[in-house]
Amino acid sequence: MTPFSSELPSSAPRVFAIANQKGGVGKTTTAINLATALAAIGEKVLLMDLDPQGNASTGLGVGRNDRSPGSYEFLLGLSPLADVIRETQIPGLSVMPADQSLAGAEIELIDMDRREHRLADALTAPGNEARGRWDTVLIDCPPSLGLVTLNALVAVDAVLVPLQAEFLALEGIGAIHNTVERVRKSLNRRLHIAGVVLTMVDRRMTLSQQVVADVRGHFGELVFGTTIPRNVRIAEAPSHGLPVLIYDNACAGSQAYILLASEFIRRRRTAAEAASPDEADPPAAGTS
Repeated sequence: MTPFSSELPSSAPRVFAIANQKGGVGKTTTAINLATALAAIGEKVLLMDLDPQGNASTGLGVGRNDRSPGSYEFLLGLSPLADVIRETQIPGLSVMPADQSLAGAEIELIDMDRREHRLADALTAPGNEARGRWDTVLIDCPPSLGLVTLNALVAVDAVLVPLQAEFLALEGIGAIHNTVERVRKSLNRRLHIAGVVLTMVDRRMTLSQQVVADVRGHFGELVFGTTIPRNVRIAEAPSHGLPVLIYDNACAGSQAYILLASEFIRRRRTAAEAASPDEADPPAAGTS
């Protein structure tokens, strides 16, 4: 792997939601492997699992009996940050695990004060300041728009959207684009889409190539140059409790995520250096 400096301007976005309201698009796979690749490059990374299915926790080897306290307790203010973090076998990568308890948070949050801001408030409470401890925080969101996902969108700087190279791809990104715009206008003025990651790309299929071309034609530079191929080793890795970069570092999927991490850092550095220090309103989601 080519050495790559991960040092970023202090103004660079640090907290990202990985979200798509459509399921099965490689969201959790991208969260796990981008986090691992960033840690391999030299960043300190926290992956917060906010999906009650806990697939990101599984993919990083956190057993089901070791997931509490986790993101449920942190979101509801029941446990401090220090109690809900697990260190992984990847140096520099920590995880906040999730379990089925998180499904109940959707109902419990309804009657709480500042219900959309619970995660943002928790991440800035004394002793919980995640921005000062990690270079990058990635939040793996559920594949739905409920109060848990809304809390993530209010707490983050930007959203990464994994998008499967299939026929209904543009419909899926249209939904998350509209959601980001609504949240940006009413709850989080800094929120924007930082990029679209094309996943499960099969260059042997004409349809897959056409979808890639359509997405790039529609969203331009918002789409990452790096694409993630459809790769059997990526699919196998979670069953071993490993990111694909650890399971098989030489496979095409691993190499793609390493390239994606490098491009992610370059984009973030460029955006931070181009922004004026007092810029309060980032470009609207979907603009390039």
